Amino acid sequence: MLAAMPPTPPSTPNQGEARIRDRGDACPGALRLHPADDGRLARLRLPAGLLTAGQVEVLAAAAEDLGDGRISVTSRGNTELRGLGEGCGAELGARLADAGLLPSPAHERVRNVVASPAAGLDGLGGGDVQLWARELDALLCAREWTAALSGRFLFVLDDGRGDVTGLGGDVTLIAAGPSAVGDAFLYLGGQAFRIAAADAPHAALAAADAFLTAAREAGNGAWRVRELPEDVRPDLADALRRAGIAAEAVGAAEAVGGTQGTGDAEAVGDAEAVRPTEALGTPGRSGGAGPLPGVIGQGGRDGRWAVAVAVPLGRLTSGQLRALAPAHGGELRLTPWRGAVVTGFPDRAAAGERLAVLAAHGLITDPHSPWLGVGACTGRPGCGKALADVRADAVPGRAGLPVHFSGCERRCGHPTGPDGTWVDVVATTDGSYLVDGAPTPRTSLTEAVATARTTR
Repeated sequence: MLAAMPPTPPSTPNQGEARIRDRGDACPGALRLHPADDGRLARLRLPAGLLTAGQVEVLAAAAEDLGDGRISVTSRGNTELRGLGEGCGAELGARLADAGLLPSPAHERVRNVVASPAAGLDGLGGGDVQLWARELDALLCAREWTAALSGRFLFVLDDGRGDVTGLGGDVTLIAAGPSAVGDAFLYLGGQAFRIAAADAPHAALAAADAFLTAAREAGNGAWRVRELPEDVRPDLADALRRAGIAAEAVGAAEAVGGTQGTGDAEAVGDAEAVRPTEALGTPGRSGGAGPLPGVIGQGGRDGRWAVAVAVPLGRLTSGQLRALAPAHGGELRLTPWRGAVVTGFPDRAAAGERLAVLAAHGLITDPHSPWLGVGACTGRPGCGKALADVRADAVPGRAGLPVHFSGCERRCGHPTGPDGTWVDVVATTDGSYLVDGAPTPRTSLTEAVATARTTR
């Protein structure tokens, strides 16, 4: 059980950035394809990043048959298919629906649920929030009114280790004890309530209801909590009361940054278990950090083992995705740090064998890889707004802060967090880059990025 006082509040969208949304949410989905320079783009929401073995095969085959053969992992642990043809939407939707990946067509874009990816695997954290994610997803899909949420509204479920609290959730739940018997803290727009952990998914749904009610009152078409005017505040207490959820207010929870993991990382061999303190990742990363690449030791609800890897620049080939397919009744969890956790191994040896296979497929399995934490947007030629082929230009530098290569000033897919918690590399019109604002020729990127990653 965690301390009686609430944990450090999450880094959530602050109010005061109100804007007028005078059009519907155009965020792409699996059924609403987005036009791009390299064809159509489909974004598939995966609550908690979850895929079964059968769903992995369906997604890999769809990428090969209908798209460019690759699968992008997003900063919310979702997936994108690119290079899709004009007329493939119906076939893609049918394939995904048959695989159970579209439980409700009306809700497919609002299933934005991020959860601690190592929850229930390593004995850390206060509860298995992956179970919360499944229940919350079912609740979202079962209510007609939840379809009014935008495709950008985000639920964040943290098991107490602080890895996802900094990801900018509109509704954040933090476990404070075993998920079946402990408490949880619910955050929305600067408000915090202690609730029973068993009520957490229903409480998150009530918080979404409070937001939609406030958004209707504001009349500005707000998609996210931060877009509400300062004088419009969601009545979370009333929403919880109407839902029949007992809650105790614990004071204002202003966004002051997420809790950090504890413990430093050490190198481990392919068949070595990552000790609990190591599984938290590197403290101080923007939005916490996911499990470092390696084997995650026993300690979970079923006593089995798991492996964690990172995906180079967030892009998987169909073959790499298939290599990640779980066996032994396990599951694949894609992470907000463009990584993956594969669960269900019966022993350390089996987990180590899979890790070696994943390394042979080009996935990042070394916890000290200089490519760890390096991300990039689509860039040229896929994006018409990009000024450079940032995936080709990306360099690893040395391990340290996350770094993101952006093809233009929109900085799509950059890490969540304030300036200084990640290295910002942006292409310019003259063929060079800005590295944290400093003009840098392409030929000097390696040294500039390496220095920036390790000097803050």
